[in-house]
Amino acid sequence: MREFEPTDITRYPTFEDFFTRAHKAGSRPICDADDPSRAVVVADSRVVVFNSVNEAKALWIKGKNFSLANLVMNNDVSDDFKHAAIASFRLSPQDYHRYHSPVQGEVKTYQSLPGDYYQVDPVALQSKVDILTRNRRDYVVIETREFGKVLFAAIGATDVGSVHIYNKYRSAGTKINKGDELGVFQFGGSSIIVAFQYRRIKFDDDLLRLSEQKIQTSVEVGMSLGCATQDLQDRSSPF
Repeated sequence: MREFEPTDITRYPTFEDFFTRAHKAGSRPICDADDPSRAVVVADSRVVVFNSVNEAKALWIKGKNFSLANLVMNNDVSDDFKHAAIASFRLSPQDYHRYHSPVQGEVKTYQSLPGDYYQVDPVALQSKVDILTRNRRDYVVIETREFGKVLFAAIGATDVGSVHIYNKYRSAGTKINKGDELGVFQFGGSSIIVAFQYRRIKFDDDLLRLSEQKIQTSVEVGMSLGCATQDLQDRSSPF
């Protein structure tokens, strides 16, 4: 509790207040806070990362119809993320359930989509049900100088009371800094998908290596996720 505010558990009038507790200032330092070319972890969670959606489907997400197009239900958005690299964060009920921006930029799009509340644990994601594209979710697209467009999708799961991106980040043109608190899940498990445009990020080697072995890495808000690529050559699809 020393990492949270208030630290005294008796000051939370309900369990919901405790579940949505806030970090104490300084408890989650932001990696390279002044360097917008470094992306950071968005939640206290377990993460896997993949250089393409196809890799994620081969190793982690087995829903036969999973695609970013089905996740966002918006062709204009999905067209920007063909063959995107993705990071998948899974939160358990014991975790801090606020989530933060991985990058610095400007909100371009916000959308809220209704849905179900399937579990999002690794066993569930290995099923044939397209859980991530059927569950309740909110998403924003953030326009950045370093990474191009970045998709942030907050996905509800079993027992989640709500998925809530804060009102101030629902308007196009709103500025957001790396590490800014973007929204909150109410009670239950939940998941976050962050997608980067093709060849715009190099995920950290340790995260990639473990993800290739189907091993989730325990991470905290503000830790390094990867860096923007400096390669400005042709990014046309190799597929």
